[in-house]
Amino acid sequence: MATVLLFSGESPAADFPAQSTTLPVGRVELGVEDGQADATIACMYPMTGRSASYGRDSIVAIQLALEELSSDPDAPRLRVIVDDSRSKASFAVRMAEDFIEHDDADILCGMVSSGVGMAVSRLAKRRQIILVGTDHASSRASLEEGHRYYFRVSSDTWYSHAAGARYLKELQEKTGWKKLAFLGPDYEYGRVAWRDLRQALDQNDTRYEETGTYWPKLYEPDYSLYIQAILESPPDVLVVSLWGGDFIAFLEQARTTQLFSRMRVANFDAGGDYETLVSLKGDPPEGLILSARHHVNWPATERNRRFVTRFHGLSGRYPSYSAQGAYAGMLTIARAIRIAGDVTNTDAMIESLEGLEIPLPKDPEGYVSYIDPDTHQIVQAQAIGTPVANDQYPPARVMLGNWVVYDAESLKPSPALVKKRRGESGG
Repeated sequence: MATVLLFSGESPAADFPAQSTTLPVGRVELGVEDGQADATIACMYPMTGRSASYGRDSIVAIQLALEELSSDPDAPRLRVIVDDSRSKASFAVRMAEDFIEHDDADILCGMVSSGVGMAVSRLAKRRQIILVGTDHASSRASLEEGHRYYFRVSSDTWYSHAAGARYLKELQEKTGWKKLAFLGPDYEYGRVAWRDLRQALDQNDTRYEETGTYWPKLYEPDYSLYIQAILESPPDVLVVSLWGGDFIAFLEQARTTQLFSRMRVANFDAGGDYETLVSLKGDPPEGLILSARHHVNWPATERNRRFVTRFHGLSGRYPSYSAQGAYAGMLTIARAIRIAGDVTNTDAMIESLEGLEIPLPKDPEGYVSYIDPDTHQIVQAQAIGTPVANDQYPPARVMLGNWVVYDAESLKPSPALVKKRRGESGG
């Protein structure tokens, strides 16, 4: 199964992606052509705006997965369509409808923004088509609004903040911190992240004083007023759930103030992304605590090293965490089709996805990711670290180290919490 690039617009296939940092504009087709495909997978990622790099990396990762599948004679032949979600929910829903009606899409996938992911998930439920989420992270998508057609193959805000809550409890035992504040984007992702963190802290019997919550809009250009407000009522620990360019902008603006000298700053879900580490240069602010849904340098397994090396060889750069999610999505879908036998048999596909085991770059030695049959959320270990000098992945001059790793099973939401979040009796 040879990988084929088909572009709309003016971007020639030869210009992407080898050693390129540009993103194709408009629709991209990968894999086999329409008439040769066993399944058509339609994905939505941002290709414009502040989060465009996540779309760029997802496309490269999909290529890697298709290349890997092409060496397996028993793997299904996939046609993968990718188009620009523009990070707008209403636009993405219309695009998904077009994928179903005009492209005969068998499976929907992708999405970075949680607001976009939730909107398309509701469409998938209504149209009874499987949606495989590869990057958006609101836990509400798999808990409160989970349904039989929705599956997610990257860590969500619950798993990230369940690990974060344990890290904070352990930090409290060492340092005695008492005051906590939270800053996150004022939409689905940020609001749910704060709720997940509070519930996880409560589960761990962690006592703290809340000094404030702060809600800048997504893609906020100026955080100065929020930083000033935080400094007027300073916590011991500030948890931030900004991601991508937003988190980088916050860090750069906070560096010009006393914020980092007065509190620890943690970002448990997206803060340890490779692009963020590049932005820190060789002088990270004191006291940062970071994690992400995938790390270039953890775990130190052959599978992760191979993924990172192949990605760099194809693109000339190191992957953001969104890349591992897109890669996982393709391998998961292919394995489910092989088990089900026919992608058009939706019931068989759902049965094959529930509980499906899939070895991934994020898996530490001896562990294999799997999809929880009850929540349809992938179950994975989480690693939290701090920036340390490391020049092995240029242009980054620091990487995360001093790892604290939390095993996957210990992070799963309890049955009681799942019932409570879903509004069932007995929670």
